[in-house]
Amino acid sequence: MKALIINGPNLNLLGQREPDIYGGESFDKVMETLQGHFPTISIDFFQSNIEGELIDRLQEADGKYDGIILNAGAYTHTSVALGDTIRAISTAVIEVHLSNVFAREAFRHNSYIAPYCIGSISGFGPESYRLALEALKNKSENRFFPRK
Repeated sequence: MKALIINGPNLNLLGQREPDIYGGESFDKVMETLQGHFPTISIDFFQSNIEGELIDRLQEADGKYDGIILNAGAYTHTSVALGDTIRAISTAVIEVHLSNVFAREAFRHNSYIAPYCIGSISGFGPESYRLALEALKNKSENRFFPRK
């Protein structure tokens, strides 16, 4: 099984940026932990602060992975283009957020990508990525839910 994790703006600052909200671990540490939990899954990672690069990576990944985990950061609440891209590709995408977006500012309660994802996970810190990988693993084993 192959999975791709895509992180959007400011997620390159994990471990330094607002650790009370996002946690104190770097994403390298998060990836190391994930790979330890899922030794049989090939996990690739991409991060960009640029919306167009996230779109390009989603398009390039289509059909090459069993699933994509997308933490679009603030673009979640602003990017119609990311939503359109997810809708256009056939690879399953799970929306992930480290913080509980529904316990934060009202503008964060709206997601332009959620309608096109197979599911959304938020509020569990780095554990959100593990939960998403578990869901993709279950999906690839035909345990539950269709693509869209």
